[in-house]
Amino acid sequence: MSVLVNKNSRVLVQGFTGSEGTFHAKQMIEYGTNVVGGVTPGKGGMTHLDRPVFNTVKEAVDATGANVSIIFVPPAFAADAIKEAAEAGIGVIVAITEGIPVADMVKAKDYVDRHGVRLVGPNCPGVITPGEAKVGIMPGFVFKKGRVGLVSKSGTLTYEAADQIVKQGLGISTAIGIGGDPVIGTTTKEAVEMFMNDPETDAIVMIGEIGGNLEAEAAKYIKETGNKKPVVAFIAGQTAPKGRTMGHAGAIVGGKNDTAQAKMEILRAHGVEVVESPAEIGKTVARVLGK
Repeated sequence: MSVLVNKNSRVLVQGFTGSEGTFHAKQMIEYGTNVVGGVTPGKGGMTHLDRPVFNTVKEAVDATGANVSIIFVPPAFAADAIKEAAEAGIGVIVAITEGIPVADMVKAKDYVDRHGVRLVGPNCPGVITPGEAKVGIMPGFVFKKGRVGLVSKSGTLTYEAADQIVKQGLGISTAIGIGGDPVIGTTTKEAVEMFMNDPETDAIVMIGEIGGNLEAEAAKYIKETGNKKPVVAFIAGQTAPKGRTMGHAGAIVGGKNDTAQAKMEILRAHGVEVVESPAEIGKTVARVLGK
């Protein structure tokens, strides 16, 4: 079992023939991901990277049986691309696009929720189940197969944490980059819950940041379920000044519980192992697993 994507996922690329879609689709195919085709309106009938191109997601799903979609569509059209994928029956949608207007995402999030679809992102690095499927823009070579689940708001810290875990002789079951925008499809709690219910995940690494209450919600869930798997957390933005957006649109301290220090205290109070520096993630995971 794996979380969200695996070797049987049939992946569709929306924005397939654009420069970003082309570059990353090529990387995904080289990694071994089962990319079955792509969508670019007006270019249906073409072949691109030895895969068929379709005008609509519905045409692509009907022809290929695609059940996962990754979106490289420009910000102004990305929310509509998300809704199109949901309507066509795609089960997991990974939105890489950065800069989608918040008002558009509010509507898109409501739409996917009503259709019972899992959305990851936007403004995220995607999802990888090492050795099986890379549905995103992360450097695949960093990730090795293992039993540690990884959920992160930060792309670069996802890669750093994975590298440290691998250097400890461990590996990753699945890594989920949820993105740092104000409105995202999958929350920290939802990702943690998937890992808690995954029999092939023994421990979880949670990387958060200032702003919002996603980490506090996850902490409450972890304690309510009896801390059945060890969770190691790092919160980025410990030196961020109040009221300033740091890196992500959602990373802004609005109240006292939005600060990194407050989040760290909440997590510790709920039984989560919190590290002060990202450099401590790998060693701490090894310790909590008794390695």
